[in-house]
Amino acid sequence: MRIRTDGDFAHREDTIDRVAEFYDRNKTDSVLRAADDVPSLVRSARRVLERDDLTHEQRRELADQLSTRHFSFEFAIEDGEVVASVVEDE
Repeated sequence: MRIRTDGDFAHREDTIDRVAEFYDRNKTDSVLRAADDVPSLVRSARRVLERDDLTHEQRRELADQLSTRHFSFEFAIEDGEVVASVVEDE
């Protein structure tokens, strides 16, 4: 697989460099690790937001802190249960 980083895609190089620095690995290994880690981290974040021992304000604060440039965490009360979701940002 090749990731275009030319022209309008030059910003991707910075993103890949940041993830390689974070994992302290080569670029390919780092991108694979990030792709593997993100779904697990999102599932864990949703479980935390759905805990019944958190206040509404605590959930809102956690959702704000866990949200990224590409997706936001939200939660709602449905039938008395807290349901967390992930919304992809445009």
